[in-house]
Amino acid sequence: MLEIGKKAPDFTLLNQDNESMSLSDFKGKKVILYFYPRDNTPGCTKQACGFGELYPNFVEHGVEIIGISKDSVVSHKRFKDKYQLPFILLSDPELEAIKAYDVWKEKNMYGKKVMGVVRTTYLIDEDGMIIKAFEKVKAANNPQNMLKEIEE
Repeated sequence: MLEIGKKAPDFTLLNQDNESMSLSDFKGKKVILYFYPRDNTPGCTKQACGFGELYPNFVEHGVEIIGISKDSVVSHKRFKDKYQLPFILLSDPELEAIKAYDVWKEKNMYGKKVMGVVRTTYLIDEDGMIIKAFEKVKAANNPQNMLKEIEE
């Protein structure tokens, strides 16, 4: 996990509409950057839908939400459409941002050690600095907890 107070690494990835986007495109806005393992899995769906339900509250506070996984653009498009997610999903199949944000790690899955995305959420300020970081977050609680962090 990256340190609080450090500059958030910039990246350029494709969104669910196959459009190129960079973190620097959001300079001047706070950003919740959340990394999740996979589209259409139970935990990831709960987390995404939670952010979707609370999205108007985040917008009210001037915060943009960006979800990143290694899923394809097509997978993200289906996931976004299926659950009517109002925020951006970025595809990182080459692990560019995933590795830059130190969320690609060894995990235990059914007794086997595998490499994968550790569910992690960063809050980035208007100047691109990391102001909050949470690793191994609980999918269902993450959206509400992030809203509390912003409202403080």
